[in-house]
Amino acid sequence: MYKLNFTEPFEKNYLKLLRKERTLIKKVDKVLKHLQENPFYPSLKSHKTDTRNYGIRWSSWVTGDIRIIWDFDEERILTIILLDIGKHSGSKKIYK
Repeated sequence: MYKLNFTEPFEKNYLKLLRKERTLIKKVDKVLKHLQENPFYPSLKSHKTDTRNYGIRWSSWVTGDIRIIWDFDEERILTIILLDIGKHSGSKKIYK
């Protein structure tokens, strides 16, 4: 099982997103559980992507337009760093 480390940008954007769309709480919680158990669980559709703020990192699917950006912690075994959460498209997208 992986340990999840939440960064400040992830926490900030997570709270902001959930304030706007309360229905996402269960979906995000389910994705985080899958990330802990297996970051390549099929429904996550985890893949490498080029992000605006973090360069090439891993992205996992929450909904059609919401993604979690993360990476493996190079210093700690079985630790995932949650970098950001946000939209896949639009003016505030987290992808390039």
